[in-house]
Formats: sequence, C-alpha cells, structure tokens
Amino acid sequence: MSMAASQSASDKWAKVGPVVVMGVSGCGKTAVGEDLARRISAGFIEGDSLHPSANVEKMRRGMPLDDADRGPWLDALGRMLGGDGDVVVSCSALKRSYRDRLRALAGRPVVFVYLRGDREVLVARMAARSHDYMPLSLLDSQLATLEPPHGEDKVVTIEIEQPLEAIVMSALDYLASPKGP
Repeated sequence: MSMAASQSASDKWAKVGPVVVMGVSGCGKTAVGEDLARRISAGFIEGDSLHPSANVEKMRRGMPLDDADRGPWLDALGRMLGGDGDVVVSCSALKRSYRDRLRALAGRPVVFVYLRGDREVLVARMAARSHDYMPLSLLDSQLATLEPPHGEDKVVTIEIEQPLEAIVMSALDYLASPKGP
C-alpha cells in the first residue's frame, strides 16, 4: 500500500468531531458507541457513568428522571463534547431541548446517531440484560419523553433491528457523507 493511500485512510476520520449515540434504554447506545469510537479512533464516554448518585438512586427505585434531574448530567456531557479531539458519547438525549443544550455546550457541530426501535424489541433487549439501575419499568417513561430528532441538522436515524455491524456501518457511512461532519 502506498503512503498516500494509507494517509487518506487514516485521515478519513480525522475531523469527525463529537458524536452522540442516542435513544431510549435498550437501543444499544453503549455497544454502538464503543464500536463506533474504536473504528474512528475516538474516545468513548458512557453517558450513564456521569449521572449524579441521586439520579442513579432515583432510577434504581423505578422513578423516572425529570428535566431538573437531567440538567447537571447534560451539562457534564456537553462540556465533554466541547473538549479537544473526537469523542463518542452515549446519551439518551430524549428531548430536542436536551440535544440543543448539548450542542450549545459543545460549542462546535455535534453529530447525533439516533437508534430507533419498536417497544417490543426494546423490551426483549432490556429483559435479556442486567443493568445496575435502569429497570424495564422505566422504558415507557422514556418512550413518552422521547422527541425523535426529525428535521434536526447532523442527525442520522438507524433502525436497531439489524446486527451491530450493520448499525455501525450505517453510522460510518453517514459520518463519511457530505451530510455528516
């Protein structure tokens, strides 16, 4: 392989910027985010790891978070999106106001990868996994809160009823397209 060919391949993802893999619980944000970050040589931040302990305890008790609960969490994520370098963050980003807040705090264009799936698929995925504090009972509150990112800039919607590899490849195709970063 020539130096020029390897240079262009490595530069392909040089200016991706921040990416948020979003959707309700059970959609695969962590798995997609980790694989996507690895493929574009970006850092990965599991958004749930930044929830304040009060939020974690509230969810553990089966109580949905409200806007006030999510505010400090979104602020922490937004600051990370605004840092130097490329980063992929998993974050539910359920409302447009949350996504706008993340965009504003990042201070640079943010790409959102929206993982969309039917409730039945999400229920089956959540029932098959172990999560420290996100019980299946909170799925309906997330679905009720969700404002899909239709008509927003720099958003790709990907259906989750396909293999992980196909989901990540769809995200990569979007990132490589003129609509992406």
